[in-house]
Amino acid sequence: MIENFWLNALWSLAPTVMVGLIFWLVIRSIIHADRNERKAQAKVEREERAKFAASRKVADG
Repeated sequence: MIENFWLNALWSLAPTVMVGLIFWLVIRSIIHADRNERKAQAKVEREERAKFAASRKVADG
C-alpha cells in the first residue's frame, strides 16, 4: 500500500487542482473582458463629449 501512496495523493489532488485552474481561467477572462469593455466605453464617451462640445461651439457662434 505504501508504494501507491504518492500516486494516490496525486490522483486525490488532481480534481481540486483542475477545478481551481478552470476557475482561475474563467475569472481571468471575465476580468480581461470587463477591462476591455471599460476602455471601449471610455473611448465612446470621449468621442461623444467631443461631438457635444463641438456642436455647442457651432451653436454659440
